[in-house]
Amino acid sequence: MIFKMNILNNIESIRKEFPILNTTVNGNKLIYLDNAATSQTPNCVIESISSYYKNLNSNIHRGVHTLSQIATEKYEDTRKKFSNHFNARSSSEIIFTSGTTHSINLVSSGFTNFLDDKDEIIVSQLEHHSNIVPWQMLCEKTGAKMKVIPMNDKGELDLNAFSNLLSDKTKIVFVNHVSNALGTVNNIQEIIEKSHQVGAAVLIDGAQAVPHFKVDVRKLDVDFYVCSAHKFCGPTGVGILYGKKEWLEKLPAYQGGGEMIDEVTFEKTTYSELPNKFEAGTPNIAGVIASGIALDYINTIGLENIKEYEDYLLNYATEKLLEIDGMKIYGESKNKTSVISFNIGSIHPYDIGSLIDNLGIAVRTGHHCAQPIMDFFKIPGTIRISFCFYNTTEEIDTLINALKKASTMLS
Repeated sequence: MIFKMNILNNIESIRKEFPILNTTVNGNKLIYLDNAATSQTPNCVIESISSYYKNLNSNIHRGVHTLSQIATEKYEDTRKKFSNHFNARSSSEIIFTSGTTHSINLVSSGFTNFLDDKDEIIVSQLEHHSNIVPWQMLCEKTGAKMKVIPMNDKGELDLNAFSNLLSDKTKIVFVNHVSNALGTVNNIQEIIEKSHQVGAAVLIDGAQAVPHFKVDVRKLDVDFYVCSAHKFCGPTGVGILYGKKEWLEKLPAYQGGGEMIDEVTFEKTTYSELPNKFEAGTPNIAGVIASGIALDYINTIGLENIKEYEDYLLNYATEKLLEIDGMKIYGESKNKTSVISFNIGSIHPYDIGSLIDNLGIAVRTGHHCAQPIMDFFKIPGTIRISFCFYNTTEEIDTLINALKKASTMLS
């Protein structure tokens, strides 16, 4: 396993790049296993943010002075990085937002103009709330009907049922690439192809996919693809929305303000061309530039290497967890990323999470903003561990010992 060994042989040097990993929590060295919520940040990203405010702090696009021009160049160079990374046709198809949620709201709000009570939209049962609620709001405004792709006991979508949901009434399908709660990797290629056969657009929530493997939007032929920088070692407050040019030109402007305009009079305003049309006001300039540095960083390590190593951690942890009495893992798809959701017997997940936090182990407990999944399994929530390429098998061993102690104490 050459990819795994590349990271294994360099794991200590990789970990040194993340200063938070030296933190102690409750007198114990931090073991951070909540990467599906937010990954940690390497020195190069931290230094990028600091450098911007020390040396470059100015607004972009609007100034003739040197600092403004340099900041603008760095900001737009970052747009080109993401365009190249996702294989977009043009950097104008990359819109910077505040996160995946913002990106989804931008698209769903725009589709309000296109739908009425005769139309249907399709979501999956595996979605994060941020890919459910904005579309429910759209339905309330337009009268459109929302249909749901069901899941099975393994946490996989029923694509035969999906085919039966599709019709000429379907206007947009929106599903995640990877389930944040279960780690399931969905067959989005098939979903996109079937949706396009009935003339429906497709939005893919890629927040949990982009940190783990390469995404080619042209190969997928997807209409919209969204993600957040803080999932792949970047700062919070930065989102990336890819949209096909023809769709972005159809969508109305989402917010009004500076930069997104062409001409303003009291009689009429005309809007700027892409991508400025959707970037009203002063953006998170330092964050966007730093997100490009984060992208460079993970590409330097190599997404193939990252996937191989994280799969190794996933398999190792799964085997160890199943040795614990009463262990129940939710999400058993053969195709999944480095997320494991589980419960131990009838013990409430919050109680276990609190106990192992005393030992410095950070996990997520609850419904993970995916209540429909928990309702399907008839549980209040799960304990979720999620790995990044800086995690180790030694950390997993410590987790397993902590879970066994917590289980004994709470049984």
